[in-house]
Amino acid sequence: MKTPLETERLNVNLAGLRLNNPTMLASGILGYSADTLESIAEGGAGAVVTKSVGLKPRKGYANPTVVQVNCGLINAMGLPNPGIEEFTKDIREAKAVLKVPLIASVYGFSAEEYATVAVKAAKAGADAVELNVSCPHVKETGAEIGQKPEVLAEVVKKVKANVEKPVFVKLSPNVADIAEMAETAAKAGADALTAINTVKAMAIDLETAKPILGNRKGGLSGQAIKPIAVRCVYEIYERVKVPIIGCGGITNWRDAVEFMLAGATAVQIGTAIAQKGPNVFKTVAKGIDAYLKRKGFRSVNETVGMAHRS
Repeated sequence: MKTPLETERLNVNLAGLRLNNPTMLASGILGYSADTLESIAEGGAGAVVTKSVGLKPRKGYANPTVVQVNCGLINAMGLPNPGIEEFTKDIREAKAVLKVPLIASVYGFSAEEYATVAVKAAKAGADAVELNVSCPHVKETGAEIGQKPEVLAEVVKKVKANVEKPVFVKLSPNVADIAEMAETAAKAGADALTAINTVKAMAIDLETAKPILGNRKGGLSGQAIKPIAVRCVYEIYERVKVPIIGCGGITNWRDAVEFMLAGATAVQIGTAIAQKGPNVFKTVAKGIDAYLKRKGFRSVNETVGMAHRS
């Protein structure tokens, strides 16, 4: 007898990747090593996304890099990573044990760098690459690229020309029109879009009268940004035909279903892991399955974009 995580109702085809359920690990959370990625897969995730990795090793910002606020977490890690040459070892090790797709999150300071890192990740065994063009607190990468249509298009085209694996693009909410950026990425060849990355934010200590984070400003994640993310997915769905991965403040199955009704084919979970542990994926997947059964849906895919047809 199939378990709820193995039921065909939950199967998803995401740009050619087969997921046994629509939940995914979001980049930046426990995506550092083969061991942590395996623990997330065992917790029920249908796919995992690694921590963002670049061409060269990067230390990141000085502490404090994370601050908890009433509505979530603000972080300014500064993309710390060992560099792609070292990280390919973790990708190979993870692929040897994982039974779910592995997506490598990559960043760069130019289109050429993005392509170089993406190629190395794909050759190491990554099933897809996710382009981090939306980190809100690193100069010359992330949000700066994701806020300029012409630069975003150049990056996506360059990676697509060099990588045969699916290419996802993680979009920034810190733009005037995210649907326009989504359309730009899709026209440039993106196979799927992840929406959204964190929202620009900061916190100030009352006693010292100074910003708490070492970098002063960071990115807000958690439940506070979920309504923003749902709105972004809804708007993107109306403009593009490529699959959308919803991300931002998902803590339970209701959140996940809301994203899918807005137009998401799959969802990524990050901050909630700190509160509920890696089994949150299993819990969310079971909840989605119960919802589908109660509503009489034969497949989770039937719910995608339903809010546009109501």
